[in-house]
Amino acid sequence: MLASTRIDWRVALTLALLLFLVGCAGPSRLATLPAGLPSRAELTATPFYPQTEHQCGPAALATVLGAAGHQVEPGALAAEVYLPGREGTLQPELAAAVRARGLLAYEVGPGLDDILAEVAAGRPVLVLQRLGAGPWPSWHYAVVVGYDQRNGQVLLRSGTQDRLAMHASLFDATWERGGRWALVVLEPGTLPARPDLARYMQSAAALEAAPNPEAAEKAYESAARLWPQEPLPRLGLGNVAAARGDWREAEGWYAAALLDDPSQAAALNNRAEALQRLGCAEAARLSLQQGMGYVAAGDPLRPALQQAARDIAARSAGSAADPAECTQFTTR
Repeated sequence: MLASTRIDWRVALTLALLLFLVGCAGPSRLATLPAGLPSRAELTATPFYPQTEHQCGPAALATVLGAAGHQVEPGALAAEVYLPGREGTLQPELAAAVRARGLLAYEVGPGLDDILAEVAAGRPVLVLQRLGAGPWPSWHYAVVVGYDQRNGQVLLRSGTQDRLAMHASLFDATWERGGRWALVVLEPGTLPARPDLARYMQSAAALEAAPNPEAAEKAYESAARLWPQEPLPRLGLGNVAAARGDWREAEGWYAAALLDDPSQAAALNNRAEALQRLGCAEAARLSLQQGMGYVAAGDPLRPALQQAARDIAARSAGSAADPAECTQFTTR
């Protein structure tokens, strides 16, 4: 009888440590919420997939994909993301599986408020936690589906529990030990609750490289509208146009990026390539010559730009002048 009810000492210690953490968690991190966030939110329609052994990654991923309108069973995802040698799933595999479905895998900011803002906007958030303590930590993926300021709780789809109410301070501590990694699934063109240019552009560029240029283009267009003075979204749009062979459109986007930031070496290089593809070698050489004055001396692309200018000059030596229509590119 005693044997049948015995708890493994490692499990007992982990449970004791978790109880200790709850007791020492201190005031709820939900004591104050940023302006604009409701005091309570719960995404009750979020699907739930109870995990099997070592399969919290596929189950959590299926949850956020399902909430985004892309139903897929965890078993089907396991073949894509589960690594038998590690008995688990790494974050890059999860993000790649999102992109494989033409969706944007956006890493949420490192604050608990960033997660709550996404939930309040109607999107569950996939998170990585490190449960337990000492020499027997446990990595675990869960999905935040709600929060309750009054009770100081974060609500999760976790493991075999479809509604785990965790003290906000304990959640924040386990998320901190997990590296504060959180992912939200977005339709291309949809912006996160708290968009960050660098993170959003990184997500869009990864979607372009997936490769899914059509979806990435929608993301770049949204970024260009939100950050109208930033050159990076225009650089991305130029690269998508160039990839489909539309060099005139590509040149226009690269020129727009340079108007916002003349020091953008990548845009300068790519515009020169676009101009050459349009048969305007002299315009490409002049663009490089004039643009080099804005590129920092230590820019890693500077030597390549200098070499490109020399190559264009050597190839065009003795050649006919640019066609008349190329003058439009030298008067900008």
